[in-house]
Amino acid sequence: MMTNLNSLALQIHQALLKAFGEPIWRNPLPAIDELVSTILSQNTNDVNRDRAFHALRAKFPTWESVRDAEEREVVEAIRPAGLANQKGPRIRQVLKEITQERGSLDLQFLSDMPLEEARAWLTKFNGVGPKTAAIVLCFALGRPAFPVDTHVYRVTGRIGLRPEKMTVEQAHPHLEAVFPPETYYAAHLNIIRLGREVCHARKPLCPKCPVRELCGYKDKTG
Repeated sequence: MMTNLNSLALQIHQALLKAFGEPIWRNPLPAIDELVSTILSQNTNDVNRDRAFHALRAKFPTWESVRDAEEREVVEAIRPAGLANQKGPRIRQVLKEITQERGSLDLQFLSDMPLEEARAWLTKFNGVGPKTAAIVLCFALGRPAFPVDTHVYRVTGRIGLRPEKMTVEQAHPHLEAVFPPETYYAAHLNIIRLGREVCHARKPLCPKCPVRELCGYKDKTG
């Protein structure tokens, strides 16, 4: 069963590379920056995440100053991201707990830690789930982790790369087993692009889909 899924995943990856090319997300951020940015991204879009992140960095020159700031100042700075009253305290608490455990806010040590230990270390903090941990590991540290966001979850379910009733949490290890590790970066980004531009939640543009012939979606149109 998994061999068939492995083959399908590779074909989809190659079809998306042919359609969209090799994706580049942006210049990699240091791991602690990526962690904060990803917490800000929860339940909002990239534009608002980036506005909040840049506002936070403009107000506070270091992550230590964010950690030690008044909570209301952090909350005010990140208003553009939405849910600021939740995200502000969460960010400060994560920064405090990392400092208490490590003595600094440098997360580079995760590069040398066994992958599952690194994942477990990150997800022990409140507000850092499997997706946030995978983004930090993959994009900031170059580790083989496959983040599953809303688009990736929806698209992989429609195509047939995961069981329909699988949870988002279960989808992380499942998709890491389905895709070859060397494809994680590009596959993740290209599936997100497919979800945003073609495989919409309500009205997918199936006739324009570059993986239409590989897709098992029972309600395909056109």
